[in-house]
Amino acid sequence: MDIDTAADATTNGASHFTLDADTFRKIHPAEYNRRFISQGVRADGRPLQRFRKANVNVGSITTANGSSMVRLGNTTVICGIKAEVTEPTPEAPRAGFLVPNLDLPALCSPQFRPGPPGELAQTISEYINQICTSTNLLNLDDLCIASGQAVWVLHADILCLNYEGNALDAALAALIAALWNVRLPKSTYDELEGTVRAAATNTIPLVLNRLPLAATFGVFDAQHLIADPTDQEEPLLSSQLAIVVDQEDNLCGILKEGSAMDRERMVECIGLARNRAQALRRLIDEALAKADAS
Repeated sequence: MDIDTAADATTNGASHFTLDADTFRKIHPAEYNRRFISQGVRADGRPLQRFRKANVNVGSITTANGSSMVRLGNTTVICGIKAEVTEPTPEAPRAGFLVPNLDLPALCSPQFRPGPPGELAQTISEYINQICTSTNLLNLDDLCIASGQAVWVLHADILCLNYEGNALDAALAALIAALWNVRLPKSTYDELEGTVRAAATNTIPLVLNRLPLAATFGVFDAQHLIADPTDQEEPLLSSQLAIVVDQEDNLCGILKEGSAMDRERMVECIGLARNRAQALRRLIDEALAKADAS
């Protein structure tokens, strides 16, 4: 793709030159993407409402109680869940804890800087935590070892290895897949010693009440709806909308940024999100079945 930036040579000596596509994209990203999107296609070749190819693996982190890796195109996220024993709160003596946290380190993209978590990582971590709580994802009483004495806390560390857009969809899918992969050691509490004894060879799986998954959309030039935006597209969007649905196609949550979106477009996004979530769940099911068979 060559971009003409001047007229052909004239008698007064004006010269003709072109910009290669990559240079034009860097200098004029909005116009670069507009020329594609106005024709119903994205710069990466996808139709406007097509999601990137997804891939799911589970159980690859042997030191974790459960783990997964999810790829959406080139966006790659891993989730490792580590179970530790802690004391419950007096208000909920049988309830354990689930603590999800997303890290977007500098190594995953030049747009992130070393140091404490940035705004995007904090926003996604907080929203995932809200989804886990509002959907009653886990029965936290299932994490009880001894009422008022010992419960499990599940630290779900979600790390982005490569970022090319749409971290929320990848992070939530990785968390759900890793939780499904968790095996907790059957444990007892010794009241005399005040200690927990765990049988490493006798483990039990978690029971997930709901399986929420996200699908993210964006609006370009206030008119073109695109699915699964890339990191090149995200800064150019007038609004973004993430829709979370469960295994029964129930709406679990909506995260919206930017300008308003009309009802018709919102309904369209919900329908697309349901299809995407079903496809992701099938991939998670297949990954779990493969891990169990190995």
